[in-house]
Amino acid sequence: MKRIREQEEAIERRMARVKYKIAVISGKGGVGKSFISANLSVTLATTGRHVGVLDVDFHGPSIPKLLGLQGRRMINTSSGLLPIIGPEGVKVVSIDFMLPSEETPVIWRGPLKTNVLRELLSIVEWSDLDYLIVDLPPGTGDEPLSIAQLIKGLTGAIVVTIPSDLSRIVVKRAISFAKQLNIELLGVIENMSYFVCPKCGSIYKIFGEGAGERIAKEMKVNFLGKIPLDPRASECMDEGEPVITCCPESEVAKAILKVTETVIRIVER
Repeated sequence: MKRIREQEEAIERRMARVKYKIAVISGKGGVGKSFISANLSVTLATTGRHVGVLDVDFHGPSIPKLLGLQGRRMINTSSGLLPIIGPEGVKVVSIDFMLPSEETPVIWRGPLKTNVLRELLSIVEWSDLDYLIVDLPPGTGDEPLSIAQLIKGLTGAIVVTIPSDLSRIVVKRAISFAKQLNIELLGVIENMSYFVCPKCGSIYKIFGEGAGERIAKEMKVNFLGKIPLDPRASECMDEGEPVITCCPESEVAKAILKVTETVIRIVER
């Protein structure tokens, strides 16, 4: 118990140096939550803000790949564990940096994941940050609950969904989860919202239409915006480069920038 108290006190000291702490959550997988976390972090950094991103998806860490940092290793110093520096100076921490190889699975039960997360948060030396973006795994299980309990004073949560009505049901559970834990809902982002044909300009609603806005309205939270589908975004991700720097003139990059500006306006009001 003494060790746990010491760790929690260390977490509190380190988190006191972070102005805004935002969790990115979703009710289900496959909605592009990590894509949003990575690009939101880098876009925030392009505004001159100091940004960190914590990848808490232990079983499927994606942030290092999305930011071109696979194969890197964090260094432990007298002041703590140093994050890896990514695009635009974003500080990145992920379990991926501690695994022997990218094929190594993480086979942990809930209590062990909580212990590892507590240890990690207590030793990482973020220094002074304006924003810490916490990329959480899908659902409302151990990791989201642990983050809510360990990081006191979370600024809020962003919920990522896609336009389908199926996602609407599970995303509403994620919103209810945040509300039950007294976490402020900053808003909903609808990813993969539409596709614009590059040849004819026609707009296709591949995954349905309007679920994000309906969820926001029904749950009485902000609707932060729509992010379109674009093959170039996949190409950028495969190359490990954020869309905002890989193809800044694309509709995806413009949409992410607009969403980021909305988040800044809500958080720093």
